[in-house]
Amino acid sequence: MQVLRHAGLQALRVLVMLALVVAGATITGPAAHAESNGGVRVMPLGDSITEGTQVPGGYRIGLWQRLAAAGYRNDFVGSQFNGPGALGDHDHEGHPGWRIDQIDASVTGWLNTTRPRTVLLHIGTNDILQNYNVSGAPARLSTLIDRITAAAPEADVFVATIIPLASAGQAAAARTFNAAVPGIVQSKVNAGRRVHLVNMHAALSTADLIDGVHPTAGGYDKMAATWYAALRAVPGSIGNPGGGNLLANGDMENGTADWTPFGSATLSSVTGTAHGGSRSLLVAGRTAAWNGPGQAVAAKLTNGRSYTTAVWARTQSGTATVKTTLALTANGTTSYLRLTPDAAVTATGWTLLTGTATASWAGTLSAATLYVETTSGTTPLLIDDASLQ
Repeated sequence: MQVLRHAGLQALRVLVMLALVVAGATITGPAAHAESNGGVRVMPLGDSITEGTQVPGGYRIGLWQRLAAAGYRNDFVGSQFNGPGALGDHDHEGHPGWRIDQIDASVTGWLNTTRPRTVLLHIGTNDILQNYNVSGAPARLSTLIDRITAAAPEADVFVATIIPLASAGQAAAARTFNAAVPGIVQSKVNAGRRVHLVNMHAALSTADLIDGVHPTAGGYDKMAATWYAALRAVPGSIGNPGGGNLLANGDMENGTADWTPFGSATLSSVTGTAHGGSRSLLVAGRTAAWNGPGQAVAAKLTNGRSYTTAVWARTQSGTATVKTTLALTANGTTSYLRLTPDAAVTATGWTLLTGTATASWAGTLSAATLYVETTSGTTPLLIDDASLQ
């Protein structure tokens, strides 16, 4: 990480070592094609500690493995891509050498592109290593959090204190910075934002650092365990434990199986235009805006439980405003729950519809259908990689 500003020959040795390690990573660089399994979308966001300098993949390896072992279905997202085969999803938003202000300058675009349900933020180390207006770092962090919550108001944002540094002077600066973080997070909570504090500094010691800055493999795993515990403490942030995707054939690879028209529509399986895999679901012949692809889910719902929905959509031509809705029929009365906000969808690329909502009803639930609709018009739609967790 070229920004490290240690004095003397020791700094030069560290720089050379880091360059060699980064160059030796087997899977690196921006993602040409993002990986997706249709699960709850999580953005690891930060600097080289998120990227995994010294141990490609970093904490993301252990976090992914813990999530998968417990039956969670998650999709790591970001414009960057690296890590070993043991990391099931290599996407992330870790930028070696970047400070808070640099992340802040680009984060809105990243969030608009990937629309994560959850953000894991570990940032501030380079502000200290570069001695970049360190006293102003807490204010910059506060601004960054505001930027994230404005762009992704429905996301849970987990803000970590930064891990220890070996240099005595830098360690002291890190402690001062970290001391301000709880108050910043609490101010966001008081403003009604979904922001959570993660005390990452307490999870590691300098004995867990390989070069005085970056963790060893064991140190990164401690970070993974800390993130995992924090995520499990916030319902919905990583979906339902052991639940997986409640939608059958959500990836559309089994043709039209398990999907039926909601209202008037014709469903067909198409190849050549897919978000993931080789197939997507084409919805044509719609005669009303609310007509679309649907799936019965009544037997899979729990009254009063929050569910996270994700559906990738595009039009066959033109533009449409698309959303996902849940029709609930209980005691003979049907109500409609909006699962995802309105989103502009075009024919030029895939758009993610995602949101979290609580399904509740009075009496006995006799029917429930998740369906995709438009706010107006009847343009044909394509959907893919749909999930309800």
